[in-house]
Amino acid sequence: MPQHHDILFRTLADPTRRAIFERLCRDGDQTVSALTAQAGVSQPAVSKHLAALKRAGLVRDRHEGRQTHYSAEPGALAPLLDWTNQMTGFWQSRFDDLEDLLKRMDQ
Repeated sequence: MPQHHDILFRTLADPTRRAIFERLCRDGDQTVSALTAQAGVSQPAVSKHLAALKRAGLVRDRHEGRQTHYSAEPGALAPLLDWTNQMTGFWQSRFDDLEDLLKRMDQ
């Protein structure tokens, strides 16, 4: 079973999905038609991208009459932040070790 950060990476790997998510983060609640107007793809394609974002927990929907409004769930990025923090620590320790080695070699 894939880890949650794998699902997030896979979902956000698509540039159109990433752009939709960024737009929802930046501009707030949007309808499918508002998102379609600036997405550069068809309404059915936007709907499919929104479904993928929703499955990954990156957006939520709210029905109002006949329209569905989508909003970003930026907190869903927490597993990616945790992963990047772990990788930062990993690489920082490697760079520190390399720096120590280079200093010893210079002596």
